[in-house]
Amino acid sequence: MIVADRIVHTTCPYCGVGCQLDVHVKDDFVYRVNGRRDNRVNRGNLCVKGRFGYDYIHAPDRLTRPLMRADRSAPLQESTWDAALDHVAGRLTEIRERYGPDSIAVLTSAKCTNEENYLLQKFARAIIGTNHVDHCARL
Repeated sequence: MIVADRIVHTTCPYCGVGCQLDVHVKDDFVYRVNGRRDNRVNRGNLCVKGRFGYDYIHAPDRLTRPLMRADRSAPLQESTWDAALDHVAGRLTEIRERYGPDSIAVLTSAKCTNEENYLLQKFARAIIGTNHVDHCARL
């Protein structure tokens, strides 16, 4: 039996319900996830995604840095977060100025927290100036 170095209390990343998890970690490797019993949201219960959907954390092909192209025909190369975010901000500004704010749409996900979804719609409406916001509720 593996004994955890630490147990991390967190919120499940798969939907906006807010189920609480105990993540068991040994040598920086997540090896088990349990539902927290001491909360009103899930009372220790988890759906199949919450219980078993954590193996992506250690996947060898998981992206951990942004990838960018010098131009459309160039291969993807690792970039810094600052460079990637500057590029996206610049392109969104160009598109909005050339085609108008309603030429941009924002799609959010049920895998985001309610707070993240709120911020994305606020960004779309207040910063970009569009009401073209949609959400995929499928998990």
